[in-house]
Amino acid sequence: MHCKVMNPNVSLIVSTYNRPEALNLCLQSIRNQFVLPDEVIIGDDGSTEETGKLIQSFQADFPVPIIHVWQKDKGFRLAMSRNKAVAASRYEYIIEIDGDLILHPYYIYDHLYFAGKGYFLKGGRVNLNEKLTNECCRTGKLPELHFFAKGLLRRINSIYYLPLSRYLAPRYKKNKILGLGCNMSFWKEDYIRINGYDEFFEGWGGEDYDFASRMINGGIERLYLKFSGIVFHLWHDDLYMYNSDKNKRYFEEQKTAKSARCEKGVDQYL
Repeated sequence: MHCKVMNPNVSLIVSTYNRPEALNLCLQSIRNQFVLPDEVIIGDDGSTEETGKLIQSFQADFPVPIIHVWQKDKGFRLAMSRNKAVAASRYEYIIEIDGDLILHPYYIYDHLYFAGKGYFLKGGRVNLNEKLTNECCRTGKLPELHFFAKGLLRRINSIYYLPLSRYLAPRYKKNKILGLGCNMSFWKEDYIRINGYDEFFEGWGGEDYDFASRMINGGIERLYLKFSGIVFHLWHDDLYMYNSDKNKRYFEEQKTAKSARCEKGVDQYL
């Protein structure tokens, strides 16, 4: 049974690229949330028609609007895709995930539970092994995922215990600037203030760390969701690593400069 009793209103951003069998599972898990988002915006980094047809099939009877924001495939441009998706959002709170995740039923509830002015939230993930991932994608059915389920890696992250999470949120890894783009949430006004993701980042890596660093430099504190806000990550090969060294060097430069706002960001699309 769904309930919709919490404020603020929320836009759920889902990033995807040419993996419709994973996106299928992700959208099923969103539909099963205890608290639904007010809209789902799929930021698509250039997928083929198969992904578009899948999204259309969900749009027909999904309990909230699904908006498909597509851009041409010109390489790995996740930062740009996220900026365009956030620019298309209608609501004041943004929750950000990737399309290769299965969400714990209380995922949206947890992010809204911890949402507070002056904070952004970063969660962790539980990885599924290759065998379980292939089985889920083959059948298209959501598995039962919990601490004792077979095929989980980083199993400890699957423990759900909200009181402990509440205690750890302001304390866990307090002195580390960490962002994980597949599991974060923030106020849209804060996102716009730092100009969103830096589109210098193309290819894998660094854009989420840079984003979190600039949030903190802009006066926004980070809360870490440990034992709540749980996502289950479907296995995949490591791809799109072609700019990883360049991205890392750029991130370190921006971190040293204590940059709070990037030049090429979301303001292009507002």
